[in-house]
Amino acid sequence: MKRIILKATDLDGFLTGEDRESIVAMGGKYGEAIELFRDFGSVGNERQRNEVERKLIALYNEMGKMMQEITGKHPNIHVYSFETHYTIHGEASRLIAKLRNIGTEQPEFIYYVQRAYELLFNFTFMGSGQRKKNYMVIETPVDVPVKNYAVHKIPDIDMKISNAVMCVMLRGALLPSMILSKEIEEFSSNRYVTPFALFKISRDDSKMERTMEYLLRLDRSYFDLKSLDGRDLFFADPMNATGGSLITIVRYLMDQGIKPHSIKTFNVVSALKGALRIVRALENAEVYTLWMDPSLNQKAYILPGLGDAGDRLNGPDRAESPRDIIQLIADYGAGIASLYRSQVRKIEETVLGLYGQ
Repeated sequence: MKRIILKATDLDGFLTGEDRESIVAMGGKYGEAIELFRDFGSVGNERQRNEVERKLIALYNEMGKMMQEITGKHPNIHVYSFETHYTIHGEASRLIAKLRNIGTEQPEFIYYVQRAYELLFNFTFMGSGQRKKNYMVIETPVDVPVKNYAVHKIPDIDMKISNAVMCVMLRGALLPSMILSKEIEEFSSNRYVTPFALFKISRDDSKMERTMEYLLRLDRSYFDLKSLDGRDLFFADPMNATGGSLITIVRYLMDQGIKPHSIKTFNVVSALKGALRIVRALENAEVYTLWMDPSLNQKAYILPGLGDAGDRLNGPDRAESPRDIIQLIADYGAGIASLYRSQVRKIEETVLGLYGQ
Protein backbone atom coordinates (compact mmCIF):
# COMPACT_ATOMS: atom_id res chain seq x y z
CA MET A 1 0.00 0.00 0.00
CA LYS A 2 1.76 3.13 -1.29
CA ARG A 3 -0.95 5.76 -0.85
CA ILE A 4 -3.29 6.65 2.01
CA ILE A 5 -6.28 8.90 1.30
CA LEU A 6 -8.50 10.66 3.83
CA LYS A 7 -11.54 12.70 2.80
CA ALA A 8 -12.99 15.88 4.27
CA THR A 9 -16.23 14.02 4.98
CA ASP A 10 -14.25 11.62 7.20
CA LEU A 11 -12.82 14.56 9.12
CA ASP A 12 -16.19 16.22 9.65
CA GLY A 13 -17.43 12.99 11.18
CA PHE A 14 -15.26 13.73 14.21
CA LEU A 15 -16.98 17.06 14.93
CA THR A 16 -19.84 17.34 17.40
CA GLY A 17 -23.07 19.19 16.76
CA GLU A 18 -21.85 22.02 18.97
CA ASP A 19 -18.61 22.19 16.98
CA ARG A 20 -20.53 22.54 13.74
CA GLU A 21 -22.72 25.26 15.19
CA SER A 22 -19.63 27.16 16.34
CA ILE A 23 -18.00 26.85 12.91
CA VAL A 24 -21.16 28.03 11.15
CA ALA A 25 -21.51 30.98 13.55
CA MET A 26 -17.91 32.03 12.95
CA GLY A 27 -18.38 31.68 9.21
CA GLY A 28 -21.41 33.95 9.42
CA LYS A 29 -19.47 36.59 11.30
CA TYR A 30 -16.63 36.42 8.80
CA GLY A 31 -19.20 36.82 6.03
CA GLU A 32 -20.05 40.18 7.61
CA ALA A 33 -16.35 41.06 7.49
CA ILE A 34 -16.18 40.20 3.78
CA GLU A 35 -18.98 42.67 3.10
CA LEU A 36 -17.02 45.32 4.98
CA PHE A 37 -13.90 44.47 2.95
CA ARG A 38 -15.82 45.39 -0.20
CA ASP A 39 -16.73 48.76 1.30
CA PHE A 40 -13.24 49.30 2.70
CA GLY A 41 -11.66 49.05 -0.71
CA SER A 42 -14.16 51.22 -2.53
CA VAL A 43 -15.14 54.15 -0.28
CA GLY A 44 -14.12 57.48 -1.69
CA ASN A 45 -13.51 59.73 1.29
CA GLU A 46 -11.71 59.55 4.61
CA ARG A 47 -14.82 59.92 6.78
CA GLN A 48 -16.53 56.93 5.15
CA ARG A 49 -13.35 54.89 5.30
CA ASN A 50 -12.95 55.64 9.02
CA GLU A 51 -16.53 54.51 9.64
CA VAL A 52 -15.96 51.20 7.81
CA GLU A 53 -12.71 50.74 9.72
CA ARG A 54 -14.52 51.30 13.03
CA LYS A 55 -17.10 48.64 12.13
CA LEU A 56 -14.35 46.24 11.05
CA ILE A 57 -12.44 46.66 14.31
CA ALA A 58 -15.59 46.05 16.34
CA LEU A 59 -16.38 42.93 14.31
CA TYR A 60 -12.87 41.50 14.73
CA ASN A 61 -13.07 42.10 18.49
CA GLU A 62 -16.39 40.24 18.52
CA MET A 63 -14.95 37.32 16.56
CA GLY A 64 -11.95 37.18 18.90
CA LYS A 65 -14.21 36.91 21.95
CA MET A 66 -16.28 34.21 20.26
CA MET A 67 -13.19 32.13 19.44
CA GLN A 68 -11.86 32.56 22.97
CA GLU A 69 -15.16 31.27 24.38
CA ILE A 70 -15.20 28.31 21.99
CA THR A 71 -11.60 27.25 22.58
CA GLY A 72 -12.01 27.78 26.32
CA LYS A 73 -14.18 24.66 26.32
CA HIS A 74 -11.32 22.60 24.87
CA PRO A 75 -8.33 22.25 27.24
CA ASN A 76 -6.20 20.75 24.44
CA ILE A 77 -6.40 23.87 22.28
CA HIS A 78 -3.91 26.55 23.38
CA VAL A 79 -3.95 29.99 21.76
CA TYR A 80 -1.11 32.34 22.72
CA SER A 81 -3.25 35.47 22.70
CA PHE A 82 -5.99 33.79 24.76
CA GLU A 83 -3.79 32.25 27.46
CA THR A 84 -1.02 34.78 28.04
CA HIS A 85 -1.10 38.15 29.80
CA TYR A 86 -2.44 40.99 27.70
CA THR A 87 0.75 43.02 28.21
CA ILE A 88 2.68 40.70 25.86
CA HIS A 89 0.01 40.29 23.19
CA GLY A 90 1.37 43.19 21.16
CA GLU A 91 4.51 41.29 20.20
CA ALA A 92 2.55 38.38 18.75
CA SER A 93 0.01 40.64 17.07
CA ARG A 94 2.65 42.74 15.36
CA LEU A 95 4.52 39.60 14.28
CA ILE A 96 1.39 38.09 12.71
CA ALA A 97 0.66 41.41 11.01
CA LYS A 98 4.11 41.31 9.37
CA LEU A 99 3.55 37.75 8.20
CA ARG A 100 0.14 38.61 6.74
CA ASN A 101 1.45 41.66 4.88
CA ILE A 102 1.72 41.00 1.15
CA GLY A 103 4.76 43.31 1.10
CA THR A 104 6.78 41.04 3.44
CA GLU A 105 9.31 39.33 1.18
CA GLN A 106 10.93 35.94 1.71
CA PRO A 107 13.98 36.83 3.88
CA GLU A 108 11.85 38.90 6.27
CA PHE A 109 9.08 36.27 6.21
CA ILE A 110 11.61 33.62 7.30
CA TYR A 111 12.87 35.94 10.07
CA TYR A 112 9.37 36.41 11.49
CA VAL A 113 8.60 32.68 11.27
CA GLN A 114 11.74 32.05 13.34
CA ARG A 115 10.54 34.55 15.92
CA ALA A 116 7.09 32.98 15.92
CA TYR A 117 8.47 29.56 16.81
CA GLU A 118 10.59 30.99 19.59
CA LEU A 119 7.42 32.44 21.09
CA LEU A 120 5.54 29.17 20.59
CA PHE A 121 8.34 27.20 22.23
CA ASN A 122 8.31 29.44 25.28
CA PHE A 123 4.51 29.37 25.42
CA THR A 124 4.42 25.56 25.31
CA PHE A 125 7.27 24.52 27.55
CA MET A 126 8.20 27.35 29.90
CA GLY A 127 5.13 28.44 31.81
CA SER A 128 5.14 30.49 34.98
CA GLY A 129 5.18 27.34 37.13
CA GLN A 130 8.53 26.20 35.72
CA ARG A 131 10.92 26.36 38.72
CA LYS A 132 13.60 23.67 38.26
CA LYS A 133 16.74 24.98 36.52
CA ASN A 134 19.68 23.66 34.54
CA TYR A 135 23.07 25.38 34.63
CA MET A 136 25.33 26.10 31.67
CA VAL A 137 28.99 27.05 31.99
CA ILE A 138 29.98 29.00 28.86
CA GLU A 139 33.49 29.83 27.69
CA THR A 140 33.66 33.47 26.54
CA PRO A 141 36.10 35.11 24.06
CA VAL A 142 37.63 37.20 26.88
CA ASP A 143 41.02 35.82 28.03
CA VAL A 144 42.53 38.70 30.07
CA PRO A 145 43.68 38.27 32.80
CA VAL A 146 42.62 34.61 32.32
CA LYS A 147 40.14 32.70 30.22
CA ASN A 148 36.66 33.78 31.34
CA TYR A 149 33.58 31.63 31.84
CA ALA A 150 29.97 32.56 32.51
CA VAL A 151 27.29 30.61 34.36
CA HIS A 152 23.73 30.79 33.05
CA LYS A 153 20.52 29.28 34.38
CA ILE A 154 17.86 27.98 32.00
CA PRO A 155 14.58 26.18 32.73
CA ASP A 156 14.95 22.42 33.12
CA ILE A 157 12.48 21.10 30.57
CA ASP A 158 14.31 17.87 29.67
CA MET A 159 11.34 15.70 30.63
CA LYS A 160 9.13 17.62 28.21
CA ILE A 161 11.42 17.47 25.17
CA SER A 162 13.76 14.47 25.45
CA ASN A 163 11.28 12.02 23.91
CA ALA A 164 10.36 14.18 20.93
CA VAL A 165 10.40 13.27 17.26
CA MET A 166 9.92 16.02 14.68
CA CYS A 167 7.28 14.91 12.20
CA VAL A 168 7.58 16.97 9.03
CA MET A 169 4.67 17.39 6.67
CA LEU A 170 6.97 18.26 3.82
CA ARG A 171 7.73 21.60 2.21
CA GLY A 172 6.13 24.42 4.20
CA ALA A 173 6.72 22.54 7.45
CA LEU A 174 10.41 21.81 6.84
CA LEU A 175 12.00 25.03 8.09
CA PRO A 176 9.60 25.45 11.05
CA SER A 177 10.44 21.87 12.10
CA MET A 178 14.15 22.68 11.96
CA ILE A 179 13.58 25.83 14.02
CA LEU A 180 11.64 23.97 16.71
CA SER A 181 14.23 21.17 16.81
CA LYS A 182 16.96 23.80 17.25
CA GLU A 183 15.08 25.30 20.21
CA ILE A 184 14.86 21.83 21.77
CA GLU A 185 18.60 21.32 21.22
CA GLU A 186 19.45 24.67 22.84
CA PHE A 187 17.31 24.09 25.94
CA SER A 188 18.23 20.44 26.43
CA SER A 189 20.86 19.76 29.08
CA ASN A 190 22.51 17.18 26.81
CA ARG A 191 22.03 19.05 23.49
CA TYR A 192 19.37 16.62 22.34
CA VAL A 193 18.80 16.68 18.57
CA THR A 194 15.41 15.30 17.67
CA PRO A 195 15.05 12.50 15.15
CA PHE A 196 13.02 13.42 12.08
CA ALA A 197 10.17 11.61 10.35
CA LEU A 198 9.41 13.02 6.91
CA PHE A 199 5.99 12.55 5.32
CA LYS A 200 5.00 13.38 1.77
CA ILE A 201 1.41 14.51 2.06
CA SER A 202 -0.65 16.81 -0.11
CA ARG A 203 -4.22 17.82 -0.59
CA ASP A 204 -6.12 17.92 -3.86
CA ASP A 205 -6.48 21.64 -4.46
CA SER A 206 -8.74 21.03 -7.45
CA LYS A 207 -11.48 20.13 -4.94
CA MET A 208 -13.55 22.33 -2.68
CA GLU A 209 -13.11 22.37 1.12
CA ARG A 210 -16.16 20.16 1.65
CA THR A 211 -14.89 17.52 -0.83
CA MET A 212 -11.14 17.83 -0.12
CA GLU A 213 -8.95 14.72 -0.16
CA TYR A 214 -5.59 14.29 1.60
CA LEU A 215 -3.00 11.99 -0.01
CA LEU A 216 -0.13 10.46 1.97
CA ARG A 217 2.56 9.09 -0.36
CA LEU A 218 4.37 6.36 1.55
CA ASP A 219 6.75 5.78 -1.36
CA ARG A 220 7.99 9.36 -1.01
CA SER A 221 8.08 9.47 2.80
CA TYR A 222 11.06 8.76 5.04
CA PHE A 223 10.56 7.42 8.54
CA ASP A 224 11.34 4.46 10.79
CA LEU A 225 7.91 3.25 11.89
CA LYS A 226 9.06 1.43 15.04
CA SER A 227 11.02 4.45 16.29
CA LEU A 228 7.76 6.43 16.53
CA ASP A 229 6.09 4.11 19.02
CA GLY A 230 5.74 5.65 22.48
CA ARG A 231 7.29 8.92 21.38
CA ASP A 232 6.11 12.51 21.62
CA LEU A 233 5.27 13.43 18.03
CA PHE A 234 5.79 17.13 17.31
CA PHE A 235 4.33 18.71 14.15
CA ALA A 236 5.55 22.23 13.36
CA ASP A 237 3.43 23.52 10.48
CA PRO A 238 3.03 27.28 10.05
CA MET A 239 -0.62 26.92 8.95
CA ASN A 240 -3.30 24.60 10.28
CA ALA A 241 -6.25 25.10 7.98
CA THR A 242 -8.32 21.92 8.03
CA GLY A 243 -6.23 19.59 10.22
CA GLY A 244 -6.52 17.01 7.45
CA SER A 245 -2.82 16.37 6.76
CA LEU A 246 -1.89 15.81 10.40
CA ILE A 247 -4.90 13.58 11.08
CA THR A 248 -4.19 11.51 7.96
CA ILE A 249 -0.61 10.88 9.09
CA VAL A 250 -1.36 10.09 12.72
CA ARG A 251 -4.29 7.82 11.97
CA TYR A 252 -2.14 5.90 9.49
CA LEU A 253 0.54 5.45 12.17
CA MET A 254 -2.04 4.29 14.69
CA ASP A 255 -3.49 1.84 12.16
CA GLN A 256 0.02 0.34 11.97
CA GLY A 257 -0.03 -0.26 15.73
CA ILE A 258 1.98 2.83 16.70
CA LYS A 259 0.88 4.35 20.00
CA PRO A 260 2.33 7.85 20.42
CA HIS A 261 2.91 9.05 23.96
CA SER A 262 1.58 12.45 22.90
CA ILE A 263 0.90 14.53 19.79
CA LYS A 264 1.54 18.27 19.64
CA THR A 265 1.09 20.60 16.70
CA PHE A 266 2.74 24.02 16.66
CA ASN A 267 1.14 26.52 14.29
CA VAL A 268 1.75 30.18 13.63
CA VAL A 269 -1.88 30.49 12.53
CA SER A 270 -4.63 27.92 13.03
CA ALA A 271 -8.18 28.03 11.76
CA LEU A 272 -10.85 27.27 14.34
CA LYS A 273 -12.16 24.34 12.29
CA GLY A 274 -8.73 22.74 11.92
CA ALA A 275 -8.02 23.00 15.65
CA LEU A 276 -11.39 21.46 16.58
CA ARG A 277 -10.94 18.60 14.12
CA ILE A 278 -7.50 17.67 15.49
CA VAL A 279 -8.52 17.49 19.14
CA ARG A 280 -11.71 15.61 18.26
CA ALA A 281 -10.05 13.09 15.94
CA LEU A 282 -6.97 12.40 18.08
CA GLU A 283 -7.57 11.83 21.77
CA ASN A 284 -4.09 12.70 23.02
CA ALA A 285 -3.41 15.62 20.66
CA GLU A 286 -2.80 19.24 21.67
CA VAL A 287 -2.85 22.30 19.43
CA TYR A 288 -0.51 25.20 20.21
CA THR A 289 -1.01 28.24 18.01
CA LEU A 290 0.25 31.78 18.11
CA TRP A 291 -2.93 33.08 16.48
CA MET A 292 -6.38 31.76 15.64
CA ASP A 293 -8.29 32.76 12.51
CA PRO A 294 -12.06 32.36 12.29
CA SER A 295 -12.89 30.73 8.98
CA LEU A 296 -11.97 28.89 5.76
CA ASN A 297 -12.95 29.75 2.21
CA GLN A 298 -14.39 27.27 -0.27
CA LYS A 299 -10.86 26.26 -1.34
CA ALA A 300 -9.91 25.45 2.28
CA TYR A 301 -7.61 28.45 2.70
CA ILE A 302 -7.56 30.22 6.06
CA LEU A 303 -9.41 33.54 6.31
CA PRO A 304 -7.95 36.11 6.69
CA GLY A 305 -4.80 33.93 6.64
CA LEU A 306 -1.40 34.83 5.28
CA GLY A 307 -1.33 33.12 1.90
CA ASP A 308 0.61 30.00 0.95
CA ALA A 309 3.19 29.72 3.74
CA GLY A 310 5.14 27.07 1.80
CA ASP A 311 5.60 29.37 -1.19
CA ARG A 312 6.45 32.33 1.02
CA LEU A 313 9.08 30.34 2.92
CA ASN A 314 10.56 28.29 0.10
CA GLY A 315 9.51 30.01 -3.11
CA PRO A 316 7.04 28.28 -5.45
CA ASP A 317 7.81 24.96 -7.10
CA ARG A 318 7.45 24.45 -10.83
CA ALA A 319 4.80 21.82 -11.51
CA GLU A 320 7.08 19.89 -13.85
CA SER A 321 10.01 19.73 -11.36
CA PRO A 322 8.96 19.85 -7.69
CA ARG A 323 11.89 19.91 -5.29
CA ASP A 324 12.68 17.09 -2.90
CA ILE A 325 13.68 17.56 0.74
CA ILE A 326 17.43 17.88 0.05
CA GLN A 327 16.86 20.43 -2.70
CA LEU A 328 14.72 22.53 -0.36
CA ILE A 329 17.51 22.60 2.24
CA ALA A 330 20.03 23.55 -0.43
CA ASP A 331 17.79 26.40 -1.56
CA TYR A 332 17.78 27.86 1.97
CA GLY A 333 21.44 28.65 1.47
CA ALA A 334 24.56 28.42 3.59
CA GLY A 335 23.23 30.68 6.35
CA ILE A 336 20.27 28.47 7.24
CA ALA A 337 22.22 25.24 6.68
CA SER A 338 24.97 26.45 9.03
CA LEU A 339 22.58 27.69 11.71
CA TYR A 340 20.66 24.40 11.72
CA ARG A 341 23.56 22.09 10.91
CA SER A 342 22.63 19.45 13.52
CA GLN A 343 19.09 19.33 12.14
CA VAL A 344 20.29 19.16 8.53
CA ARG A 345 22.52 16.22 9.44
CA LYS A 346 19.60 14.36 11.06
CA ILE A 347 17.42 14.99 8.02
CA GLU A 348 20.14 13.76 5.68
CA GLU A 349 20.48 10.60 7.77
CA THR A 350 16.73 10.05 7.53
CA VAL A 351 16.52 10.61 3.78
CA LEU A 352 19.71 8.84 2.80
CA GLY A 353 19.36 5.95 5.23
CA LEU A 354 22.65 6.45 7.06
CA TYR A 355 21.52 5.11 10.43
CA GLY A 356 24.39 3.51 12.29
CA GLN A 357 27.03 4.59 9.77
